[in-house]
Amino acid sequence: MPDTLELGEGQEWVVDAFGCDAAALRDEGKLRALFSLAICELALHPVGPLQLHAFPGHAGITAMQMLSESHLTAHSFPERGYVAFNLYCCRPRADWAWSERLRDALGAARVTVRMLERGRAE
Repeated sequence: MPDTLELGEGQEWVVDAFGCDAAALRDEGKLRALFSLAICELALHPVGPLQLHAFPGHAGITAMQMLSESHLTAHSFPERGYVAFNLYCCRPRADWAWSERLRDALGAARVTVRMLERGRAE
């Protein structure tokens, strides 16, 4: 086994959305639709059903979709109007319109997107 990884082993998006609508962050249907949109527009390949866990009361939702490319996750915090997304793909992908999609789906006022190149031996 080589001791270094080949270039292009993957990309990871770390996305934070602030100022979101609290009700949207507790809405399983809205998160399901958002995951479906991302999967479709990024041509990702689910390997099983989307897993969601809604916490009791006014708390948020944790969601995970296993992909043949790796995974897409979200953790929402309605009490803070905040949601965190993570998408890891083992092959390069085009950027996705995170800001626009999260604004449209969840009412996000501000979105920060960080893309990390993974698997590069420096």
